[in-house]
Amino acid sequence: MRLAGPGGSEAWLIGWPPGSGTGWHDHAESVGAFLTAAGTLKENSLAARLPTDGWKTLELSEGIDRERELGAGEGRAFGRNHVHEVLNESTTEHAISVHAYYPPLPRIRRYSRTGEVLRLESVERPEDWQ
Repeated sequence: MRLAGPGGSEAWLIGWPPGSGTGWHDHAESVGAFLTAAGTLKENSLAARLPTDGWKTLELSEGIDRERELGAGEGRAFGRNHVHEVLNESTTEHAISVHAYYPPLPRIRRYSRTGEVLRLESVERPEDWQ
């Protein structure tokens, strides 16, 4: 569920069935944060600033992978062009999270990853989520 927030921000309430995830993506020019409200989520992210446009395939350096487990009441903030994936790895428990973005998401770039190779697969705009 997508909600308008104060000062031009937006918030999302997301339910995570067992075994679900986002796939690798970024939030373009938006900064954001998310909090696990129930259950446990795992975030895999890249500790590197990637070029924002003009590429389709990137070879990643070793040592840039980060992994976090976020239980109920735990969250994290992130800056522009933060590439990550969020997963509910439980096979039995649902999870719920709240996400906030400013400015509202102008687009989401989706990636595939094979080993150290990150490939831009698609760009989604808000009208794609309506």
